[in-house]
Amino acid sequence: MQQNAAAPAGQGVVAQGLHTVKSRRSALIAAIFLMATSAIGPGFITQTATFTTKLGAAFAFGILASILIDFVVQLNIWRIVTLTRMRASDVANAAIPGSGYLLAILVIVGGLFFNIGNIGGTGLGLNAVFGLDPKIGGALSAVFSIGIFLSKRAGLAVDRFIIFAGILMIVLTLYVAFISGPPVGDALFQTVLPATIDFAAITTIVGGTVGGYITYSGAHRLLDRGMVGVENLPAVNRAALTGIAVTGLMRYVLFLAILGVVASGVIIDTASQAANPAAQAFQSAAGDVGLRLFGIIFWAAAITSVIGAAYTSVSFITVFKQDISDHARNMATVVFIAISLVAYLLMTTPPAAMLVFVGGLNGLILPIGLSIFLFAAWKREDLMGGYHYPRWLLALGVLVCLLTWYMGYKSAGTIFGLLGL
Repeated sequence: MQQNAAAPAGQGVVAQGLHTVKSRRSALIAAIFLMATSAIGPGFITQTATFTTKLGAAFAFGILASILIDFVVQLNIWRIVTLTRMRASDVANAAIPGSGYLLAILVIVGGLFFNIGNIGGTGLGLNAVFGLDPKIGGALSAVFSIGIFLSKRAGLAVDRFIIFAGILMIVLTLYVAFISGPPVGDALFQTVLPATIDFAAITTIVGGTVGGYITYSGAHRLLDRGMVGVENLPAVNRAALTGIAVTGLMRYVLFLAILGVVASGVIIDTASQAANPAAQAFQSAAGDVGLRLFGIIFWAAAITSVIGAAYTSVSFITVFKQDISDHARNMATVVFIAISLVAYLLMTTPPAAMLVFVGGLNGLILPIGLSIFLFAAWKREDLMGGYHYPRWLLALGVLVCLLTWYMGYKSAGTIFGLLGL
């Protein structure tokens, strides 16, 4: 009797173990794609098309530089968040009292403005696919995003949709890159030895891909799924590196797709009010089919950015109210998206212009948060349970932090000039 009773119990332990492994794997994959798709939004796609048109194969160096900066920033942020078991704003408050409130306000405001542009991006994507009015397309997409967070299994729904959309973006962009026939050899050569270096382009790309809320999106997703502590550090590091690899692959493939069109001699409009460089490139490469594919890619990039910006921005409100429930957070996320939608429907500023400004704004936020986190790693190892923070990673973080402060200093006037300030 005892043996018979023990069998089901043993099977239960095995089943629970398998469920835990699947849950951990799902959390890691979702964090990877949340970071990657947040970093490859409609703003990045437009910027890539614009700078590739301007610089040609030399822009490959800018892509590489953004990936290297991304590598250092994400490894530091993900490691500190998961080791301290605290959200970014709580880490900041513990390291420098009061700084977490400043960081939370900056990220939430930046995320709200970014989401207005992201919803505009969904409208532009559906316009390219179906010819829908961008305002209607944006409204439908925002309602779709809200539906995901209203789902009874919102966490699982977010994870699965983010992964699906991320894979769809990569596959479709690979197809367009293949048929556009880019000069791959020249691109690879100029990735390391560019004919020209445009620091303004690098600053813009960095700000739009690893600034503001994007910095913390994957780390907060891991925190919510319980992937914390020293015991999970190897898996977290692998996830961060994989996320950077996925992001880098998507950035480079998108660059090659547009480079193939530019290298063929097609003139792409990047200056007029109605310019949509990426759409022109895809249409030139594959005709109306290419335009439809662009619309799907642009919509997928925008809708995942809507979800990522809303989810991560709202995750910062816990610094003001610690005991907020998961249901309340989902409702707050719904309200965040709804406010973004109303602002988009009322505004007259083109979504692309908003994305350029907020990409720059996120670039200015990046060194503020990174400085606080590096200080925590240097002076507050007690927050990480006495874990001895790697000095090589801290040193790389300081170098990148100084670089981002310098780029922010050089570009602040231009960024706020976009608002007429």
